[in-house]
Amino acid sequence: MHPDDILPTYEAHGAGFAANRGRSLFERPWLDRFLRYTTGRELLDLGCGSGQPIATYLSERNRDITGVDGAATMVKLFAKNLPEQTVIHADMRGLDLGKKFDGILAWNSFFHLSPDDQRNMFPVFAAHASPGAPVILTTGHAEGEAIGEIDGGAPVYHASLAPAAYRTLFDEAGFDVIDFIPEDPDCAGHSVWLARRRRS
Repeated sequence: MHPDDILPTYEAHGAGFAANRGRSLFERPWLDRFLRYTTGRELLDLGCGSGQPIATYLSERNRDITGVDGAATMVKLFAKNLPEQTVIHADMRGLDLGKKFDGILAWNSFFHLSPDDQRNMFPVFAAHASPGAPVILTTGHAEGEAIGEIDGGAPVYHASLAPAAYRTLFDEAGFDVIDFIPEDPDCAGHSVWLARRRRS
């Protein structure tokens, strides 16, 4: 299993993954915190998947979503589920949309990238974040690599840097970390970062 296998895997198994994706919105407390920091309505959802449940929840709260996903299968599902929103078929790595957003999410997507690709995402976050805009993302709780599975057994790659490395990367990219909770028991064990773009 290689990090570059992730997009073909979601291309082939995305429909099954989306059908079985939990919709209990255990993410809601974090999403609500994220929304409280947003500086306006325009949000960028990196690795948006089908748009359910997260982009749907944000859309219902009067936000304008631009979803980005590298798997065409997921882009089609997002467009079907949220026809009033924008979705772009593109790899988040090296993304350059030429505009800034009032908040950025990379929920359960960023951690599929290799360690080097994760490091290279921080300039992408900075290029797309308005002053004061929050970024929320999930990682592992500690440095390492792991193989998970989706859709009944299709393997998927995960990686994480050490928390100290993420703090340094956020700082160097012009973000202040608001909170990091590793393996949050109130969020199904997800390790969640919330940071905010400095205003100057």
